[in-house]
Amino acid sequence: MNNEWTTTLSQLTTQGKGLLAADESSKTIEKRFAAIHVDCTEENRRTYRELLFTAPNLEKYISGVILFEETLQQKTMQGIPFPTYLTQKGIVPGIKVDTGLIPFESSSEEQITQGLDGLSERLTEYKKQGAKFAKWRAVYQISGTTPSRALIKTNAMLLARYAKICQNLSMIPIVEPEVLIDGNHTIEQCAEITEKVQRAVFKALFQYHVQCEYMLLKPSMVISGKACASQANIDQVAELTVRILRRTVPAAVPSINFLSGGQSDKIATAHLNRINQQGVQPWSLSFSYARALQEACLKTWRGKSENIPAAQLVLIKRAQLNSAASLGKCSESME
Repeated sequence: MNNEWTTTLSQLTTQGKGLLAADESSKTIEKRFAAIHVDCTEENRRTYRELLFTAPNLEKYISGVILFEETLQQKTMQGIPFPTYLTQKGIVPGIKVDTGLIPFESSSEEQITQGLDGLSERLTEYKKQGAKFAKWRAVYQISGTTPSRALIKTNAMLLARYAKICQNLSMIPIVEPEVLIDGNHTIEQCAEITEKVQRAVFKALFQYHVQCEYMLLKPSMVISGKACASQANIDQVAELTVRILRRTVPAAVPSINFLSGGQSDKIATAHLNRINQQGVQPWSLSFSYARALQEACLKTWRGKSENIPAAQLVLIKRAQLNSAASLGKCSESME
């Protein structure tokens, strides 16, 4: 089998390590910066990403970083391209390749992901710039009428086509079907929708001849909606998340790296830890967090250069806790 794939995959799935998602679009990072009163200039975005990537010992807990297109082309203060810097540090650089959400079939409630046009050419260029894997996100809103069967089927087809294009170019695809935390749905409703979504995704991946051995799954956990009056506890989340995964995800998939999806940093770590205490599973169960790794770091930095060392310490602490959680070995006292 392709040596390039095997090397990248073995690095990404190193036990006790996870992924740092630093692929926020300019619009998303603008919101994060606004919350800490920092102007969203290109230089501030570059400085912040450099803060993340140059954090001492990041490579002990992080195996790969998902970059945004702008970040892939940026450099450290010393003039080293970020992908080169990460590679030298032993961290695999990857790239978010979807181009965002648009309304689905004129629906005001549902959105579909775009970005297949010219994807093969863009991936070829990203690869030259050092990216070794890619990521595509699909979203599903739970309400009385959504997600529709048509959206579930269309998203599955788009994820599968994207994954096949990646594999044709010897890149590892991360498949991200995100069942959104927004809403008042119960954990049982989330479990039902998550099962339907993941069944459809793997059916489409099979139809498009995507090799499950050479991909990663980035799902949401099975969790109560943010506005649900009855919030499921950590044990319920862990039990139902693993149950649905065992029903839907082939054992051939090497690693499942959860997204945090709006959970607080401590809750995301606690959930991951308990999920890994559910017994031996056919796949590695790790993390691919954005906000749940970065939130405290951002608040500590606040756009000030003198705060960078303290912000990096906060980032490393959270990465270390999630590393322990990916082995089911995180404890309250470690927090």
